[in-house]
Amino acid sequence: MQHRTTTTVLLGVAQTLAWASSYYLPAVLAGAIGKDIGISTSTVFGAFSVALLVSAGIGPYAGRLIDRRGGRPVLIASNVAFAAGLATLSQATHASHVFAAWALMGLAMGSGLYEAAFATVVRLHGQDARSAITGITLFAGFASTVGWPLSAYLESTVGWRGACLAWAALHLVIGLPLNVLLPRASRPGQASSNEATAARKDTGAGLAPAQQRRAAFLMAYVFAVTWFISTAMAAHLPELLLASGATLAAAVGIAALVGPAQVVGRVIEFTFLKRAHPLLSARLATLAHPLGALCLGLSGTSAAAVFAVLHGLGNGILTIAIGTLPLLIFGAEGYGQRQGFLMVPARIVQAGAPFLFGLAVERWDDGALWFSALLGLSAFLALWIMAMDMGKKEPAVPPASGAKAP
Repeated sequence: MQHRTTTTVLLGVAQTLAWASSYYLPAVLAGAIGKDIGISTSTVFGAFSVALLVSAGIGPYAGRLIDRRGGRPVLIASNVAFAAGLATLSQATHASHVFAAWALMGLAMGSGLYEAAFATVVRLHGQDARSAITGITLFAGFASTVGWPLSAYLESTVGWRGACLAWAALHLVIGLPLNVLLPRASRPGQASSNEATAARKDTGAGLAPAQQRRAAFLMAYVFAVTWFISTAMAAHLPELLLASGATLAAAVGIAALVGPAQVVGRVIEFTFLKRAHPLLSARLATLAHPLGALCLGLSGTSAAAVFAVLHGLGNGILTIAIGTLPLLIFGAEGYGQRQGFLMVPARIVQAGAPFLFGLAVERWDDGALWFSALLGLSAFLALWIMAMDMGKKEPAVPPASGAKAP
């Protein structure tokens, strides 16, 4: 238990740094970067989209390496790649330099964000990794809370170039040592015969090969839809609230509720839903955004805060489901590579989400929420089909930490 808690804390802090210095960086620095170099802010975000596409391509390879050698060396390498990408970005003087820097950052993101962290704890703890996955997301849920103010402070004091260099230094001074302290994973051949038998037994949760393929397809679809909605809301939520009739101050304040609501959602998963199967948690979570959109559509601005909170709650739980669903349904064997492949569609649609949903907002204003709500309902339907495929007899949740199976 103590071993798993230490791993959770180390990865949780390291992931907070990784997300704050990559995914949440453009929101604060894109304007300053574009103005200084002489390119549009949208071009900077285009470079960020390239990073997401690169991360989609590198994810399965990083996952396979974690399956074979454990996550420690992969995550250490990601810190070096993050530092190199940020240092390269700090020296950019042309649009091509920005794209090159973000492509390098994409290598780091594909091998150093949630999927790699989840694969690391699964490689270390197998089927008992669910609580660690939840704990990691609880820490990293504060990445924007830490990252946005710190990036803004650094930009105002040392400029955007200095801010990038500071984040690069933090990866080498804080992130890398944290990942160095992670336990070494045992070699695959060193697992006991009982562990190997258990790993084979839990793989696929008793599903036939055709059912496993269908479950993988449906899961990849759910992950892609939920990441599309999450990224679209992150880019356009204040604009949507303005279109619904909220004032600028109210729109910004209400949008800020999403972050804390995500953390609350993860706390709910860690406590009340701890013993529930991830399929149940995920089905409930996919309904949160459509329900919030319905409230906003029927009641207008008076329900804007309800929408933001419901969206955040669902998004927080779904982040955990991305790590736990593959583990519970397919098992721990080959988790890293499988997770990498399952997330490829999600990374691709995430790269295009701000632009595509922006077109919907331009055409339909706040009516674009009905589009995202229908997507959320389609994800619920996909999860319902998965549950039906499993014969309404969902796999048993592993015993609580410290307990032994009878």
